[in-house]
Amino acid sequence: MCESLMQITKTRDQRPESKLNNEEGTSLTFPQKAVGESRSSMINACFNFINSIIGSGIIGLPYALNEAGLPFGLLLLILVAYITDYSIILLIKGGNLSGTDSYQSLVKSTFGFPGFLILSGLQFLYPFIAMISYNITIGDTLTKVFLRIPGVGPDHILAERHFVILLATLALTLPLSLYRNIEKLGKVSLLSMVLTLTILIIAIIRAPTLGTQILPTDDAWVFAKWNAIQAVGVMSFAFICHHNSFLIYGSLEQPTLAKWSKVTHVSVGSALIISAAFAVAGYTTFTGYTQGDIFENYCRNDNLATFGRFCFGLSIVTTFPLECFVTREVISNVICTRGLSKAEHVSITLLIVAVCTSISLAYDCLGVVLELNGVLSATPLIFILPSACFLKLSPGRWFQRENVMPTILISLGLFVMITGLTMTGLYPQSCSHGVEMFYCADANVSGTVPPA
Repeated sequence: MCESLMQITKTRDQRPESKLNNEEGTSLTFPQKAVGESRSSMINACFNFINSIIGSGIIGLPYALNEAGLPFGLLLLILVAYITDYSIILLIKGGNLSGTDSYQSLVKSTFGFPGFLILSGLQFLYPFIAMISYNITIGDTLTKVFLRIPGVGPDHILAERHFVILLATLALTLPLSLYRNIEKLGKVSLLSMVLTLTILIIAIIRAPTLGTQILPTDDAWVFAKWNAIQAVGVMSFAFICHHNSFLIYGSLEQPTLAKWSKVTHVSVGSALIISAAFAVAGYTTFTGYTQGDIFENYCRNDNLATFGRFCFGLSIVTTFPLECFVTREVISNVICTRGLSKAEHVSITLLIVAVCTSISLAYDCLGVVLELNGVLSATPLIFILPSACFLKLSPGRWFQRENVMPTILISLGLFVMITGLTMTGLYPQSCSHGVEMFYCADANVSGTVPPA
C-alpha cells in the first residue's frame, strides 16, 4: 500500500517544463529538475516504487487468503498484481496521449472538472478509511504489547483499546499529522519500511514453529471460497500505488515507456513475492482462524509476536501522518485555490483526525474496513479510472486490440465494486477482537513454560 506525495507533485508543477521523448516517438511534458537535483537510476526508482507498494496493507493479506481459499487466493493475488502492473503503465500512456504529468491532471484533462471531483473523492476516501483501519490496528496491537509490561493486567487502563487509541492519537499521530511539509516525514517512511520487513520475517519464522501446533480447520485447503470477491478488495487495498507513478517516472534519467515498463515489472513483481510470502506464512499458520489483523491470532504470551506487534504498531503510527497529509491536500485542492493558512491547516487536520478517531473508537472489525476500502476506493483507482482515461484518449475503437484489455478491466472493476459491496453488507465477516484464541490455552503454543 503506498502514500501519495501530492505536495511534492505540486512543487514540481511550479518548475519550468521540458519535453522528454519516449521510445514511441511522441513527447511527454515533465517539469524540469532544479539545478543540482539529480535524477534517479532505474534501481533507485525500483526501490522507491517497492517502498510505496509494501506498506501496512500487507497485514490483511493472510485474511484475504482465508476469504478466498489458499490456491484461488494466490491466483487472485497474482491477478491483482498483474492488473496493478498493467494499469500503472496505462497511466503513463494516458499521460503521454494527453500531455499531462499527474493522475489528477490526466483525469481532469480527460473527463473535465467532474472527473477531477470523482478522482479527488476517491483519493480522499482511500487514505481516510486507511486511517480508520490504522487506529483500529493500534487499539488491537498496542494493548497486547502493554499487557506484557509487569503490573499491567486485563483490567488496567493500558489494556483498554479506547484509551490506547486516544493516547496514541494525542501523543503521536496528531502532532506528526500537523507537519505542513511531507519531506520532514521522509525518514519516518524509511523506518516504516524497515518495520514492515521485520514483521514479514517474524511471520515466516513463526509459521513452522507455531503452525504445526494448531490443528487446521476443515476447509483449510479447499481450492476456493465464496468470499473471494471481498478478498480482491483487500488485495487491491494492499497494492494500490498509482498516486506516485508519474512522480517516479519523471524522476528517471531519460524516462521512456520501455524503461518505465521494466521498473514497473520489477517493482510489482518484487512486491508480489514479498506479499505472497507473508500471506502464505500467516494463513498456513492459522488457516480458517485467520483474522483481519493477523496479530490478533498470536497469543498474548508469545514474545516474538509481541515484538512484531510493537513493530507493527510503530509502523502504523509513522504511516498515519502520511495518509492524513493526503486527505488534507485533497480537501485543500478542491475547496481552496490558494495554500492553507496556519489556522486552516490546523483546523482541517484536527477535523480529519477527530472524525477518524471517533469512527475507530465505535467500530473495531479491521477485516470489514479493509474490504470496504478496497472495493470502494482502491478498485476504481486501479481498475477503472486508468482504463477509462486511456479509452477516452485512444484514437481507436473500444473493440480494437489495444483497447480490449482496458475495456475488460472497467467491466471487472465494476463487478468487483458492486459484488464486493453487496457481499460485505449482506455477509460481513465475524471478528474476535481482543479475545484470546482458544488454542492459546496450550502452554507450548502460547510460548509460556508450564509450572513444574
